[in-house]
Amino acid sequence: MSPRHPTAHRDPIDPADIDMSAPLGARLTLPNPVLTASGCAGYGRELHRFTPLHELGALTTKTVMPYARSGRATPRMTETPSGMLNSIGLQGSGIDHLVTDELPWLAEHGARVLVSIAGERTEEFAETAVRLAGQPGVVGIEANISCPNVADRGLVFACDPDASFAAVRAVKAVAGPDLPVYAKLTPDVTRITDIAAACTEAGADGLSMINTVLGMAIDTHTFRPSLAGVTGGLSGPAIRPVAVRCVYQVYAAMRSGTLRPVPLLGMGGIASARDALEFILAGASGIALGTALFRDPSLPLKVRDDLRETLARYAIRSLADAVGLAHHQPEDDSRPRRTPA
Repeated sequence: MSPRHPTAHRDPIDPADIDMSAPLGARLTLPNPVLTASGCAGYGRELHRFTPLHELGALTTKTVMPYARSGRATPRMTETPSGMLNSIGLQGSGIDHLVTDELPWLAEHGARVLVSIAGERTEEFAETAVRLAGQPGVVGIEANISCPNVADRGLVFACDPDASFAAVRAVKAVAGPDLPVYAKLTPDVTRITDIAAACTEAGADGLSMINTVLGMAIDTHTFRPSLAGVTGGLSGPAIRPVAVRCVYQVYAAMRSGTLRPVPLLGMGGIASARDALEFILAGASGIALGTALFRDPSLPLKVRDDLRETLARYAIRSLADAVGLAHHQPEDDSRPRRTPA
């Protein structure tokens, strides 16, 4: 016998009555849970032609560093089954350009901005973060610790608890009390809960999960790696089960008391409201679209509206009520009770 659906015996409600607000920290509540993922919408200028930026929960910028960076040699991208590999190498124009040219434009268009930052040394994270306090439209910082730490022989920050702690602590020290700091975690670790613990202990206000999965493709015509950098980050639907697993594990650790509870921002292969709901049920308070934007840059608002309709069918009155429902046992009467038509 199949288990009773968690929303049995409740009537659908009007989608207009659904509270779609997404609490992503003590000082940050977004009007809806749909963000863009770093690196997939640039600074928003191209996306704005298809999706009004003020209607997003927030726009996450491409990752910026204290200085301009040219990135890796080409080819940098290649398609893979159900996804793509990229090896961009954090190309960007640096924090000065972001502050002078991009943030004012984003503020003019009403965008709420989560700024993704990185550095090759712990000090560079702080050097970038300190420039963001008081900037118009900036609602938070995403510390992209999934990049190599040159001070530690190129070890990726997010693969080491101590390096993760140091980077997040450095950002928190200069960000100011009004800017929540999210740490972006890599799945390329044995125990992601160990890294999550280091980040929350360092003061992270939330966790972005996950970054791309390290992968590789070989061109069978040239017999050479498809990317100039040999390996790259795998994104797209192929990694969604990995991302959902990571969110579920970290949320479970928070429920059990082994991790300090913070909001989770889920990402990795989301292309529909169904995908988004999967992350939310696993424990994410918000979600971010990445690779899917290359195919359909108007997708964020469709996902937002379809997610609202889905919650209404299940008689779930607020997005927050759906967060983590996959962790409840069938006999737990706190779950809503209705099977959709």
